[in-house]
Amino acid sequence: MDICTIGTGYVGLVTGTCFAEMGHNVWCVDIDEEKIKKLCNGVIPIYEPGLEEMVKRNKEEGRLRFTTSLSEAMENSLFLFIAVGTPPKEDGSADLTHVIGVAREIGKNINNYKIIINKSTVPVKTGLKVRQVIYEELLLRERTDIEFDVVSNPEFLKEGAAIEDFLRPDRIVIGTDNVRTGELMKELYSPFLRNGHQVLIMNISSAELTKYAANSMLATRISFINEISRICDASGADIEQVRLGIGSDSRIGMPFLYAGIGYGGSCFPKDVQALIRTANELGVPTEILNSVEMVNIAQKGLLVEMVVNKYGKDLSGYTFAIWGLAFKPNTDDMREAPSLEIINGLVEKGAKINAHDPIAISVARELLGEHGITYYENNYSALEGVEALLLLTEWNNYRRPDFHRMLRVMKTPTIFDGRNQYDPKKMKQMGFEYYCIGRNGNNE
Repeated sequence: MDICTIGTGYVGLVTGTCFAEMGHNVWCVDIDEEKIKKLCNGVIPIYEPGLEEMVKRNKEEGRLRFTTSLSEAMENSLFLFIAVGTPPKEDGSADLTHVIGVAREIGKNINNYKIIINKSTVPVKTGLKVRQVIYEELLLRERTDIEFDVVSNPEFLKEGAAIEDFLRPDRIVIGTDNVRTGELMKELYSPFLRNGHQVLIMNISSAELTKYAANSMLATRISFINEISRICDASGADIEQVRLGIGSDSRIGMPFLYAGIGYGGSCFPKDVQALIRTANELGVPTEILNSVEMVNIAQKGLLVEMVVNKYGKDLSGYTFAIWGLAFKPNTDDMREAPSLEIINGLVEKGAKINAHDPIAISVARELLGEHGITYYENNYSALEGVEALLLLTEWNNYRRPDFHRMLRVMKTPTIFDGRNQYDPKKMKQMGFEYYCIGRNGNNE
C-alpha cells in the first residue's frame, strides 16, 4: 500500500519507517527543508534505538522516501497520517495550529479518495475540525465531489522503545464512523497483528479520549507512588517494600509504580494538562488530575530540597555532579525533564554543576546553556572534586558503576539518588552518605 506520513518527529518518522519495514511504500513529509535534507542523507534528527539502521535499510531498498512536497507525497497515497506536534499553550490546552494547517493543505491538494488519519495526540472533537477544514477547502475549489474519511489512530509509543512498540503493539485503537474504513485500517495494520494483538474499533471521539486517558492514568500511578514515598520517608517505611506489597496485587501490577523525581517527556505533562483543560471546557471538575499535576510539580523539586536541607540555601562554593539529563533512558528528549528544574534550582542558589548524559548533552546545552554548568563526555570525570552526585536518569551504565573509583575521585562521598537505583544499606557499608526517595529510613 502507499502511505504518506506528515511530520518527521518521533511519531511520524517511526510510523513511516515501520510501515516501510513491512513492505509498504512510504513518503515522509516535513516543511523543514533542512531536516528533510538530512534525512535524505541518512542523518536522523532524533535518537531512538534501532531507528537509524531501519531508516537506512528501507531508504536504500526504495520503500522510504522524504520530501517537502505534500502534493507529491499525496498523489498515489491512500493513507495520509497526520503526525505533527500539538504542544501545550500557556493555559495547558493543546495547540492544534500544525494539525489544522496540515488539514488545510490536504484540502488544497486532495484529488481522489483518501483516508486521513490523525496520529497526533489531539483533544476530543479534533477529528470533526479536521474534516470541516478539509471540506471548506474543497468547497473553495468547487470539488465537493471528492470523498475522504477522517480516522483517529492514537499512538502508544514509549520513547526509547518506539520501534518495538510499533512492531509489536499490545493493541491498536482505530476511531472511525465508517465500517469500510475500519476494514481498510485493519488490513493496513495486518502485518503487526500476527500474534493476536487487539484491534479496537470505536468512534472517533472515544479514540481521541483513549490516548489522553491512558497517559493520564499512567501519570496518576507515578504521582500516587511518589506521594506514598513521602509518607515512607516521614514514617520510616521503605517505598520499595511498599511497592512490592501493592504491585503484587493482580488488580494493580508493577509497571509505572516507581518512586522518583516525577514524570517528564513529551506526553504525560502536556496530555494531563490538555485533558484538564478539555474537562474544564466541558464543565467537568478534575480534582484527581489537578492533584496528579501538582504532586508531579512538587516532586521535581524534591532533590533540590534535600540538597538545601544538607548544605543550606546558599550553595555558593559547592559543585555537584549530575548523572542523567534526559527525562528517561534511551532518548535525548529533555522536554519537561526533571533535570531542567533541578539544575536550574541548584544554579540559582549559587552551585556549580558537572553534567553527564550518554546521549542528551547537545540538547542540554541548547536548553540550559553554559552558565554554571560544565558538560562531560565521561561520567567519572564529572565526579572529580564534587561535593555530591545527583542521579537523575536511570541509564544502564549508571546502574552498576565502579563505586570504589567514585569514592576516590569525589570530594565527599555523598549521593542523592533520584531514581532509587542503589541499595541504601550497601551504600552506607561502602562509605557513602546516601539519600533516595522513600527509603531514607534505611540510612538510620
